[in-house]
Amino acid sequence: MSIRIITISREFGSGGRTVAKAVAQKLGVPYYDRQLVDKIALETGFAPEYVAEESEYSRTRSFLSYVFAATSPGADGRFTGISNADRLWAEQCRIIRDLAEEGPCVIVGRCSDYILRERDDCLNVFIHAPKEFRASRIMQKYGDTGIDPQKRIDDMDAKRRTHYKHYTDRVWGAAQNYHLALDTSLLGIDYCVDLIVNAAKLK
Repeated sequence: MSIRIITISREFGSGGRTVAKAVAQKLGVPYYDRQLVDKIALETGFAPEYVAEESEYSRTRSFLSYVFAATSPGADGRFTGISNADRLWAEQCRIIRDLAEEGPCVIVGRCSDYILRERDDCLNVFIHAPKEFRASRIMQKYGDTGIDPQKRIDDMDAKRRTHYKHYTDRVWGAAQNYHLALDTSLLGIDYCVDLIVNAAKLK
């Protein structure tokens, strides 16, 4: 079976979203990032801002704290058995699987490599780069926010890592979870795009 679905996970500031968008454009297929957030929000009733945050990041860098937060009681003091985060996860899995069934596409983050792990028509990619390169890129893209860019990188990566571990029981960024791991600082955005497009055409 040929490659139909490309999932792209990325370190914060590595340019993964830019790579994903360019890959989708070159292949002429739908690109799901913010569009996925809006779709999940529409179908769940959660606010888009909540979906954007909770669908990819934990609220804490600590895995243990995240586990306890996920099982905290509701407003009435009783445990309901399922948190909003877990409800969101279930709907996110369903929607990502439905999108994969609809046709070829590129999906950014949100544990899509894990959610679609049983499909044999997926190419899973991890985009990374050294911290110094990412810090420089963040400054160019967002300007001076008053927060040290390396601190932002540490915080965002830790929250993605914790979220991924919680829902997949796998290590975020571990090579065995992906078909390609590409360093944008060495290869450049354009060459990474070409590598992914060519890899998708191999099978």
